[in-house]
Amino acid sequence: MKTEVTEYLEVNKFRVLPANQASWEDLLAIFGTADYPGRCYCQHYKTRDSQWKTVPQSERAQRLREQSACDNPGSPYTSGLVAYLDEEPVGWCAIEPRTAYLRLLLTRTPWTGRDEDKTDESIWCVTCFVTRKGFRKRGVTYALARASIDFARNRGARALEAYTMITHPGQEITWGELHVGSRNVFADAGFTEVSHPSPRRFVMRIDFTDAEQL
Repeated sequence: MKTEVTEYLEVNKFRVLPANQASWEDLLAIFGTADYPGRCYCQHYKTRDSQWKTVPQSERAQRLREQSACDNPGSPYTSGLVAYLDEEPVGWCAIEPRTAYLRLLLTRTPWTGRDEDKTDESIWCVTCFVTRKGFRKRGVTYALARASIDFARNRGARALEAYTMITHPGQEITWGELHVGSRNVFADAGFTEVSHPSPRRFVMRIDFTDAEQL
């Protein structure tokens, strides 16, 4: 099994699949156990702040397993995408209708300066990236962001959003902050800025026309 890579890769080097076509073992390999991903299991935006500490780690993992419908390629739904490099699972991104993320709907920052119907189920969003240890800074998130566009569009999304941040030279950024993805990742995929609610936060969006959805 590969544990280290040293070359930045183009997005076409990765194979990206809906998570229901992945195995639970693949997801566990990506999330790991030591860092924040292995404690959160992509449940942060799905759980009210007041309830977060009451949900044990084992239940968070079980929720991810059910939401992703992994090991069930015939499932009509899933909650994310999985990236592979040479058959190794290397990355995950969470992508669903915006209404699937309760905490997001209750958070002020993404809505600052926007008149949005938060209950519009046709607006999808990418809320989180996880890159497997040993494969970070290799372009995994770029591949996932690109793949998220067709994934959402093919499932009837009217638009796809991301709630990104920028980094500044010399400013230390922890992985936990960058789980939303950097602004550059989504700009590279063709998203455009629709709002800038705080000094480091940007809402990036891509709208799909009716013709594109046919």
